[in-house]
Amino acid sequence: MLVVTTENVPGHQVVQVKGQVFGLVVRSRGIGGNVMAGLRSLVGGEIHEYTQMLEEARRHALDRLVSNAKAMGANAVVMMRFDSAEIGQTMSEIVAYGTAVVVDPPT
Repeated sequence: MLVVTTENVPGHQVVQVKGQVFGLVVRSRGIGGNVMAGLRSLVGGEIHEYTQMLEEARRHALDRLVSNAKAMGANAVVMMRFDSAEIGQTMSEIVAYGTAVVVDPPT
């Protein structure tokens, strides 16, 4: 599955638009991760526990986006974006979204 952040795919032609597609993940760190992250925030710098959690969540959201696009009959997603939000103080929502399309192979 071709997933791009651009409106067009060089060398390809969009022949059909299937519609909006997304993949959604909500994650929460366990109590241990929150304690470690809290301690790290006191000294400053990168909080590796949250970085790892958000990287995994983005990968899972992208995997779900691709699965949903395939289910719609698409072979590509254009204009893909990520968005995130905090739910309460312990959960993070990550969504990958874009437009599912069918593209012709390169000419």
